This record gives sequence, structure tokens and C-alpha cells, in this order.
Amino acid sequence: MPLYLAKRLGYHAVLLLAAVCLSYLLASLALDPRAYYAGRQPPLSPSAVDHHLTALGVNDHQPLRARFLHWADRAVRHGDLGETIDGTSVNAEFGRRIGVSLRLLLAGTALGTVAGVLAGAWTAVRQYRFSDRAVTVVSFALLSTPVFLLAILLKTGAVWFDQTTGTDLIQFTGEKSAGLHGGFWTVLKDRSVHLLLPTVSVALFAVASYSRYQRSTMLDVLGSDYLRTARAKGLGRRAVLLRHGLRTALIPMSTYFSYGFLALFTGATFTETIFGWHGMGEWFVNSIGKNDVNSVVAVNIFAAVTVLLSGFVADLLHAALDPRIRRAA
Repeated sequence: MPLYLAKRLGYHAVLLLAAVCLSYLLASLALDPRAYYAGRQPPLSPSAVDHHLTALGVNDHQPLRARFLHWADRAVRHGDLGETIDGTSVNAEFGRRIGVSLRLLLAGTALGTVAGVLAGAWTAVRQYRFSDRAVTVVSFALLSTPVFLLAILLKTGAVWFDQTTGTDLIQFTGEKSAGLHGGFWTVLKDRSVHLLLPTVSVALFAVASYSRYQRSTMLDVLGSDYLRTARAKGLGRRAVLLRHGLRTALIPMSTYFSYGFLALFTGATFTETIFGWHGMGEWFVNSIGKNDVNSVVAVNIFAAVTVLLSGFVADLLHAALDPRIRRAA
């Protein structure tokens, strides 16, 4: 088991290194930092633009290999990811925004994953009944609704609720109220009401997606011989379904969780923008608009690390659920 996990961790480390290198090369080739200075008033001279780009390490008049080696040397030796196109530290911006995105994604992802797995298993057991068909219709409706449209609908519903009840119970802009003062519980309540709608937006997509996959994998194992054998030996239906059926059906799902996280991160880009959360997704969109190479690479590193960490957690779940993995290791 430790050897298996060590191999998987080494595999993910190699993938992360390749992802970082490709991110820098593709961002340098696709983006044009020089265009950021076009249209400035007063206009900057070409030599002044070259001076700024050279200081940032993104001057396209220098060889790409030299720029990459300079960036990689700072990143490896000092943990410095460079400066943004505005001249501020990428590390400082990275540290400020990563907490925002994690607070937004972790709650919605955890809630959506658990609810999706339970809904998928429940509808599989009740196949073709009204409840199964109802969950299927709702799931497909959510999957066919773009993330930004879902967020806008939730926002509209929150406005209607607050106006109808004459309260401001649901907040939908920003992570916290500006100028709020108070104790721990006051701050916690304020952050909770701001987190509600973004979390629901992320969780709904996860529930719809995971429930469909979990239903399919659960249906595959419901007719298995080992489940009938367990029932024939006198084991209760609930114990058979939970101990043997759901556990086996979760094995292929553990791999899907890691790739599903990338889709959630992509969707969170719109969620952050619409609800005014200044996280990694919003930073990514703004950085592309500014042709900011160093910032785009930093966001890509965040995405690669989170996806590979999710993959490693999926490996842990896979090994815990499947005894064949533990024996082979």
C-alpha cells in the first residue's frame, strides 16, 4: 500500500512538472504582453515598453528559452512566480485569492459530491419509479443549463425572496459586507449568508453530474451474483446495498471525482464573476484580458495542483475501496 501510494505520488509530481512547463510555454506563445501598453495616454515609447517587459521577464524580443529558464530559476530557488503586468507580486495576489477560491469550491464540492452520490444510489435502487424519473429530469435540466445562467437565476430568486419577505437574509454580492464590525458570530453569520448562493450554484452542478454517473455504476452492480449470494446468506437488503453494492459502485466514481473537480473549477470562474468573489477564476479571466503571462501561469499552476491532489485523493479512495489494489501493492 505505501509503495502504491508513493508510485502514484511520483506520477502526479511528474504530471505537475509537465503541466507547469507547458502552461508557461503556451501562455508565452499565445499572449501578447506588449499589447497591454497600446493606447496608453501619454503613449509609452518602444524602449520604455521594452524596459517594463524585460523587468517582468516577459519581453517577447528575448528568446523564449531564456525567459522560461529565468522564470523557472526564480520559482524553484526562491518560490517567486514573478510580477503581474501591473508590477505587483504574483505571490501576494496568489496568496490572497487562493483562500477565496478554496472557501467557495470546497463547501460546494463537498456538499454536491455527497448529495450526488446518495441521489444516484437512491434513484438506481428505485429505477423507473416516479422519484427516479423526477430526479433524472431535474438532473438533465441542471446539466443543460449554463453555469452563468444558473447563477443569474439564483441571484434573481434571492432578490425576489428578500423583497417578498422584506429582509436582506440572502446576500449575493461579495464575500462579506463592507465595513462590518462585530464579534465572531456576527462575522460568521455575515460570511455564511454571502456564501450561500455561490455554494448552491457549485453544488447543484455537482449533484446533477455525480448523480447520473453514480446511478449508472450502481445499476451495473445491482444485478451482480455476489449481491444475490449475500442476500441468500441472510444479509439484510440495506446492508447488502450499502456494504457491498454502494462500495463497489464507488470504485469507478473515485476516478471521476478528480476530473470532475476541473469542471467545477471552470464553472467557478463564472460563479466568482457573477457573485463578486475575487478568487482565482476572476483573476484568470482578468489576466487573459491584460495578456498577463505570469498571472495566467500562476492560475494554471493552481488548477494543476488542485486537479492532481484530487487525483491523489481518488487513488487513496480507490485503494481503500478495492482490496485488489492493496494486495497488488
